[in-house]
Amino acid sequence: MRELTDQPLLADYTTLRLGGFARRFLEVGTTDELIDAVRAADRAGEPVLVLGGGSNLVVSDAGFEGTVIRVASAGIDLRQAGDRVEVTVAAGENWARLVDWAVSEDLAGIECLAGIPGLAGATPIQNVGAYGQEVRTTIVDVRAFDRATEAIETFGVQACGFGYRTSTFKRTGWPLSPTGRYVVLEVTFALGRDSLSAPVRYAELAGRLGVSVGDRAPLAKVRDAVLELRRGKGMVLDPVDPDTASAGSFFTNPLVDRPALAEIERIAAVRWPGTSVPRYPAENDCVKVPAGWLIERAGFTKGFDGPGAARISTKHTLALTNSGGATAADLMGLARQVVAGVRETFGVELTNEPTLVGLEL
Repeated sequence: MRELTDQPLLADYTTLRLGGFARRFLEVGTTDELIDAVRAADRAGEPVLVLGGGSNLVVSDAGFEGTVIRVASAGIDLRQAGDRVEVTVAAGENWARLVDWAVSEDLAGIECLAGIPGLAGATPIQNVGAYGQEVRTTIVDVRAFDRATEAIETFGVQACGFGYRTSTFKRTGWPLSPTGRYVVLEVTFALGRDSLSAPVRYAELAGRLGVSVGDRAPLAKVRDAVLELRRGKGMVLDPVDPDTASAGSFFTNPLVDRPALAEIERIAAVRWPGTSVPRYPAENDCVKVPAGWLIERAGFTKGFDGPGAARISTKHTLALTNSGGATAADLMGLARQVVAGVRETFGVELTNEPTLVGLEL
């Protein structure tokens, strides 16, 4: 465990390059150190922010008046389990590198999640997904530290409570802390030993690969096609591309019931005759309407300038970016503009996807 004696600027540890100073900053290199650091801070009554890759965080300009614990644990263990390979990964492993490694080892099941920044331990928290895959389809279990009981618990896939961009770990909060009750320590995935991908479920990806939806393709080709698509949307970190100074998709795709969908369709028919409202099946007789479509129709186009140096990505309307010198206040001002515009246009309330630290939408 290492404590930084100078107060670090959290902007240096987030992909948005935003955030003030941390009052206390620890780096932990093992699971035991992570547990010890969280336990000690909790017993001292300190607010705790567990920091991974900083790719899903918006930190206030005032910083964090508590203990920031940066996770750097490492380790990958394999075990044959029937026709699958169970891969147990420490929370601090880099996710994008893990996907690359799995592809190189002919382990199928997470190839469509290539290029997503952050750490492996963060993936179950919001049930990370992209291009037709979600981690819940391959997760076997999650080991986590329970801050209430100070015990290590193992959550089977049902106990994880996975939903669209949510889980038990995200829903279960903790007083005075942006980090929830459960601190993820390790995640175990069940992957197939195969040089071909899982069936491709996403039409855009299938088109890029030249296959039909439901077909399979070589793992490396799927991974490469996903990276091409993500780069085209500014969703692969690149220090020379200001569009990648973001937290990825800032808003989740809203889930609406049938009456709400009918109202969106009515509004679209009046304002944009002949336009069909895109939608995807969801749970509980709801449908998922793309937030990007709603945002664009509400008048917020790619490259839209917000307060200060905050703007909508020139490549993807779901990404709010720091084009250089923005503050967290600037970014949140832009986010509120977008939320208000979509509400006024469609009566739909957008929800932020990244965790807000010291901020409210």
